[in-house]
Amino acid sequence: MAQSDHNNRIDYIELPVDAVGAAKKFYGQVFGWRFTDFGPDYASFDDGRLTGGFNADASQKLPPLIIIYARDLEASRDAVMKAGGRIRDDIFDFPGGRRFHFFDPAGNVLAVWSDGHSKRA
Repeated sequence: MAQSDHNNRIDYIELPVDAVGAAKKFYGQVFGWRFTDFGPDYASFDDGRLTGGFNADASQKLPPLIIIYARDLEASRDAVMKAGGRIRDDIFDFPGGRRFHFFDPAGNVLAVWSDGHSKRA
């Protein structure tokens, strides 16, 4: 499925871990997941259908984070705010693209990401 087919769909899940190596060992052994390392505190995983990441950065210690893909990040941010969501972390760059984190009306934290650059820059 092309990335554009993922628009407005859950696309990635980040799991907080104490140690990336231990998480990789466990999930690889139990479920056969594949991994790509992005430094000592982050590795992505692929279970064959869904991708995600293990985040051992203590400053990012959050509950599991559901991440939605959007072609137009700014439009998604604006829609979140218009619908009553609150921005926790405004749009920022990360190695895979750009994203923001928000609170939904129930207080859950989710993120939206895009692989492109700002359409309003």
